[in-house]
Amino acid sequence: MKLLFDANLSPKLAERLTELFPGSVHVFETGLARFTADIVIWEYAAAHDFTIVTADSDFTDIAKSRGTPPKVVHLANCNYSTTRAEELLRRNAILIAELPTTARAVLVIRNQS
Repeated sequence: MKLLFDANLSPKLAERLTELFPGSVHVFETGLARFTADIVIWEYAAAHDFTIVTADSDFTDIAKSRGTPPKVVHLANCNYSTTRAEELLRRNAILIAELPTTARAVLVIRNQS
């Protein structure tokens, strides 16, 4: 399973999580500009078999209106460090990996310190 990290998350996450999610990239690595419309990123993710990881609800809203693919992992209220985001993604790696096999379009992960 490959993850596509949204611009609102650190590009370091793709590298740090490569052993769990090989082939994952940050949107900046795809040639998509910083200010690319969310729908363009959505279509790129769908065309290239990515699950989007984001810190805002924009992709959740698109998933509600368009359905899947792609699936979305939403780090809710992500006002914490990249290290904390990495920890949450690692802790939820099984749920993330199972996401494509579920009917669920969005997996919301909350920071519970």
